[in-house]
Amino acid sequence: MTTFVLATANAHKAHEMQAVLADLDVTLLPRPLDVPDVDETEDTLEGNAELKARALVDATGYPALADDTGLFVAALEGRPGVRSARYAGEEASYDDNVRKLLEELHDVPLERRGAEFRTVIVAAYPDRGSLMVVGTLKGSITRSPRGSRGFGYDPVFVPEDETRTLAEMSPEEKNALSHRGHALRALAYALATRSSS
Repeated sequence: MTTFVLATANAHKAHEMQAVLADLDVTLLPRPLDVPDVDETEDTLEGNAELKARALVDATGYPALADDTGLFVAALEGRPGVRSARYAGEEASYDDNVRKLLEELHDVPLERRGAEFRTVIVAAYPDRGSLMVVGTLKGSITRSPRGSRGFGYDPVFVPEDETRTLAEMSPEEKNALSHRGHALRALAYALATRSSS
């Protein structure tokens, strides 16, 4: 049994992580309420994930899991990228971020709205060791939101070889193909390899 404390306080992310790792020999503990938010001061997803995971290890003494996710839109030179969660401002809501993204893509034709979701997950340990995995999902940005499931940019992101947005899929369908799902399955493999070595 491997136990990790989650660095995220985002209930949606925590739920997705629990769902994908449910069948593995992994226990996820919620981030303690007395642990403050970690300032994401790095300019890469990898740097921010490592920063958050290490902060939780230092605060709790447990191994910690942290992720950082970005949406990279080719027509916007990779924006919103590492600032995806704060694209419309530090206190921006999901709707605020989606609105800003669609405004910036207003004059961009559908064939040039390619995008990629990227999730980096870091498992950090008290002995200062760590594992890092990456999951990606290619697709495109719609002209307007569709669907009521998911969160973040899900209502405007259509994966390759799909006609539905992530927000129009069931949680099981989304987890099977999403960037976070890919990263979590890569993490499970890395953890199994680490424990057997």
